[in-house]
Amino acid sequence: MCIRDSAGGATAGLRARVADKSGLLGGASLVDFLPPRADAAQTPLGADMVLTFRNVHNWITAGTVEAVFAGMYRALKPGGVLGLVEHRANPALAVDPRAGNGYVHEAQVVAFAQAAGFRLAARSEVNANPRDTRDYPGGVWTLPPALRLGSVGRDKYLEIGESDRMTLRFVKP
Repeated sequence: MCIRDSAGGATAGLRARVADKSGLLGGASLVDFLPPRADAAQTPLGADMVLTFRNVHNWITAGTVEAVFAGMYRALKPGGVLGLVEHRANPALAVDPRAGNGYVHEAQVVAFAQAAGFRLAARSEVNANPRDTRDYPGGVWTLPPALRLGSVGRDKYLEIGESDRMTLRFVKP
């Protein structure tokens, strides 16, 4: 079972790709998961894994981060894995309580997960980008793929590449 945050709704194309590859994906399925709008009784249970990519800053901004982590914890079976990728804030700078620039401190993410009951199992630098200075006028969206500033500094931002990201693996005990 694969649970995804569907705040924007699943596209028919994504559902079709998962259905077409079901043999390769070990019977994975997509399940609508809408915390905190869904009550605990509606949270799917028994998932092997929850994956989320660059969403924590949105949950912080929306004021739903604790509820989402709690929902992901409820959804997983014991031993289930939460895989998480997020834009990594500069640890030397103060925490932005709204995550307005799209970057989040790694320690914040770990604290949110641990408060929900998760145990940090591993970190990876596979999505690290040391060229990302994390101080852009348009936040993380200054970098590709968004290039929020349009042609202003475009070549510079393309050279930097995408954001520096933490990649974390948590486990539900």
